[in-house]
Amino acid sequence: MHHQFHVFLTAVMFYTRLPCPAWVDHSEELLNEATVYFPVIGWLVGGVAWAAYAASSWLFGNTDVALLLSLIATVLLTGAFHEDGFADVCDGFGGGWTRERILDIMKDSRLGTYGAAGLGLLLALKLGALRGLPSALVGPALLLAHPLSRATALSCIFSHDYARANETDGKAKPVAKKLGRAALATGLLLGALPLLAWAAWTGRPAVLGVVLVLAAIKWYLARYFQRWIGGYTGDCLGAIQQVGEVGVYLFLLAGRTWVFS
Repeated sequence: MHHQFHVFLTAVMFYTRLPCPAWVDHSEELLNEATVYFPVIGWLVGGVAWAAYAASSWLFGNTDVALLLSLIATVLLTGAFHEDGFADVCDGFGGGWTRERILDIMKDSRLGTYGAAGLGLLLALKLGALRGLPSALVGPALLLAHPLSRATALSCIFSHDYARANETDGKAKPVAKKLGRAALATGLLLGALPLLAWAAWTGRPAVLGVVLVLAAIKWYLARYFQRWIGGYTGDCLGAIQQVGEVGVYLFLLAGRTWVFS
């Protein structure tokens, strides 16, 4: 149990800006093990987002302000880790026409036109989709989307190869070793637990259909990345997480008339 707690704290250290004890050091071996807890980080991020939304709604009485502050809370908590990956993917695949050029652009820390436009539209779509939900569904949407989208990104590590395997650096290199089937199953279960619990509690199994949306997103993006760069990078995982998160919000928004009827 002590070892697993150490592994979990390693995941917290890598995927968030939360302070960890000094004895949680940067170990590539533990970082690889910590990948299975990636969806649990989604529980944490979703919980903080919901708390920020609820507190802001009570304090300011304005949905738009509450949603924006909730989004800011998640960005501060994660250091915009996945948003940065999404923006890099927009820049790389928008401006590059060869594998080498795409990978070079994604390594560039500067934000380009494609990245700025893509990130701005993504954040606007998040806010728009959440704003369209009934207020009672915003909290559950946040608690479902963050773990599920991270589990979706996790599945790409199992099914595809790391595109920078021959390089000495890369933000995903410590977690890019192939997952075993047991680790994959554990990670997917951890990501799906809030969804399963909510479906059972509300008696609305139709909400489980969101898994099909996420599977389609992962299939399309992973196939696209495979065709252009021969696998995935850390930025690609961030992009899958971000698009998956939005996919959950849009599914729930559309479900106002059929999932929740």
